[in-house]
Amino acid sequence: MKEVQILATGSYVPDRIVTNDELATVIDTNDEWIKTRTGIGERRITTGENTSSIAAKAALKALENSSIKPLDIDLIMVATTTPDCYTPSTACIVQNIIGAANATCFDISAACSGFIYALNIAYQFIKNGTKKNALIIGAETLSKILDWNDRSICVLFGDGAGAAILGCGEEKGLIQIYTGSDGKGANLLKCNAVPIDINNKKLKEKIPQNADNEGYHYLSMEGREIFKFAVKAMGETIKTLLSSSGLTIDDIKYIVPHQANLRIIDYMIKKLKVDKKKFYTNLQYYGNTSAASIPIALDQMNREGLLEKGDKILLVGFGGGLTWGGTIIEWTIDKQISS
Repeated sequence: MKEVQILATGSYVPDRIVTNDELATVIDTNDEWIKTRTGIGERRITTGENTSSIAAKAALKALENSSIKPLDIDLIMVATTTPDCYTPSTACIVQNIIGAANATCFDISAACSGFIYALNIAYQFIKNGTKKNALIIGAETLSKILDWNDRSICVLFGDGAGAAILGCGEEKGLIQIYTGSDGKGANLLKCNAVPIDINNKKLKEKIPQNADNEGYHYLSMEGREIFKFAVKAMGETIKTLLSSSGLTIDDIKYIVPHQANLRIIDYMIKKLKVDKKKFYTNLQYYGNTSAASIPIALDQMNREGLLEKGDKILLVGFGGGLTWGGTIIEWTIDKQISS
């Protein structure tokens, strides 16, 4: 069987920048309060583009940076918690936008771990020969599910999309993958759909045409519990990946974590006793973009020329579900892409 490699990356973030100072004009907060607790200085917010639109733009960037044509893509997965609609999948909408008519398409709901889950699924399809070229995208328009009056939540998140094209080759690419879930923590980080009793109370009653759903679609989070979960999940994932691959932390050039909170990352740096430069962060500019955070960071590293062929990189994510996972990859792209 062929090895599975990342062939190209791409990303897209909206032009609209919302700084901490701007947030301070609409909610009771300030730049120092946000930076001290999160490390975030600004975030990108969409002004009309939905998840499929920004996902497609990231996908097209990845295609531009590869020798793969849209019709060569035979699998598209979009990891997102903020799809355009319940159905069709965001992946099907992206397929139509980019002209990848030969692809099988579906979405993945694993919150901030979604891109790692997508990598895992694509790996299996390509490794067993079922698919040849997979386009995986993490894309979020989290701004549409935020209560902008809740400073404990709204300051954390941003919109954006990152993409990667996976294919087969002779050199080792994806070295090790690990994922996990714990549904007992489902209520710690969630966003409700329409409750069943709003539009379907009793058959004998007249079903309301414009039910009052206000408030049901806001993201909620138990911050302290998520922090404890995050550091445990990251530590477990990194330990498991290194042990199962036979590698040590010194073999890893970069760790690319889910960009949730700088406090979580700082905690892991101290726990692992590594140079903070080993952990790549860009959350100060984009905030928490959920499933998009890892692929956006990976593409930014690629564009900045930080990655060289043969580098070993560990990606690690955690999110609602609860879900977590990671992968160790060996970089096989031998030239820097244009910015």
